[in-house]
Amino acid sequence: MNSTNYTVPSQTRIGHVHLKVSNLEKALDFYCGLLGFELTTRYGDQAAFISAGGYHHHIGLNTWYSKGFPAAGREGVGLFHTAILYPTRKDLAQIYKRLIDAHYPLSGASDHGVSEALYLNDPDNNGVELYWDRPKEFWPIAADGSLEMYTRILNLNGLLNELNN
Repeated sequence: MNSTNYTVPSQTRIGHVHLKVSNLEKALDFYCGLLGFELTTRYGDQAAFISAGGYHHHIGLNTWYSKGFPAAGREGVGLFHTAILYPTRKDLAQIYKRLIDAHYPLSGASDHGVSEALYLNDPDNNGVELYWDRPKEFWPIAADGSLEMYTRILNLNGLLNELNN
């Protein structure tokens, strides 16, 4: 097999993200208490694994090298954000309403053509994207056949109206 022609199989998915956090309880309050993930495994005050729907873990949280350290800086190298994909637009609207009710601030909200996304930061200033994908047949396609993704302001009131349907 020629390794220069290799492409990853189309069924490949990102299995999980593992984050260094400064305070495990604050991280669990955010990811489980606010976003609604379920705790699957915990190792004292050092690490926890959380999931959606009973998977072994979608997100790992640990303080092994980061306990008590300051939040991640906006500038510099590292993780830009963890993206959490919701199955439907109504699911995204429900988590948005939950954020509103908790007075949790957004750092952005965008329509990307292929998806609609909410952006926020966790307690350690790690970026988090909450989004849903439009059905593929509605993705914007350029004249040359490539995806024509963009960043436009997301109509947040329109998103909330999804809860009335």
